[in-house]
Amino acid sequence: MDRFQEMQVFAAVAQEQGFSAAARRLGLSAASVTRAVAALEKRIGTQLLTRTTRSVHLSEAGQRYLEDCRRILAEVQEAEDSAAGSHAQPRGQLTITAPVLFGELFVTPLMVSFLTQFPDVSINALLVDRVVSVVEEGIDVAVRIGELPDSNQHAIRVGEVRRVIVASPQFLATHGRPRHPQDLTLAPIIGTSSISQIRNWPFVEGHEPLSVRPEPRLVVTANQAAITAAVLGLGYTRVLSYQVASRVAAGELEILLEDFEVPPLPVHVVYQGGRKAAARVRSFVDFAVKALREHPDLQG
Repeated sequence: MDRFQEMQVFAAVAQEQGFSAAARRLGLSAASVTRAVAALEKRIGTQLLTRTTRSVHLSEAGQRYLEDCRRILAEVQEAEDSAAGSHAQPRGQLTITAPVLFGELFVTPLMVSFLTQFPDVSINALLVDRVVSVVEEGIDVAVRIGELPDSNQHAIRVGEVRRVIVASPQFLATHGRPRHPQDLTLAPIIGTSSISQIRNWPFVEGHEPLSVRPEPRLVVTANQAAITAAVLGLGYTRVLSYQVASRVAAGELEILLEDFEVPPLPVHVVYQGGRKAAARVRSFVDFAVKALREHPDLQG
């Protein structure tokens, strides 16, 4: 294989985290993929991948080399598209990530519309409630909720969401409405055990921070389950405003303690490459930014 092909193979192994999976994706034998990576490491003179019996991970040098590989491969693809006169016509595979519920409610409809409009594009969507490494996992476009760390990635703000306390009208009719966050301390609470959740619920009173540590009667692993339990009248739960917007509009839930809410969280569309990003990436980013900025559930 030439160097360009070795880069393609290495990038595929890194993304799939395995030689066999990369071979299937590329239509090559596993032995060919293994030899290509070995030849690449020998020529460079350093180990790019750490191999175990169960998985394959990037070394520190491999992480740096992968980022360069993806940039070079994207530039080559862009040059070919431009030479073929198809610079404005997106094609190829996109890899996108977003939180699970946000992905279901907002990103999936976007992907369906985008794929309908651009038949030469395919999408691999990773919908997970964890922060995915854009470089290490080969992500083209990511939706992030919350403040962003400093990085060399490009980010476009598309809206904001609130952290809200909700309960059903039936529950409130029986138990009354809380007037202060401290009223939640001994109240029936529905919590989640997801990574993004913390035991203390932050609020503000005036300009001062306030923290409440409720004791849940029910703990579930997904926000959607907590929302369902709240609709059924079990108690209060704390979620992001977009997650319950339709339930609130339907009168199934009410937002409480709004005067004590902490500042909203920003929502960004994040991508790599800037102006040098592939046409499919730029097109999807433009498509997503326009749609998300127009959505009322993301405007606080």
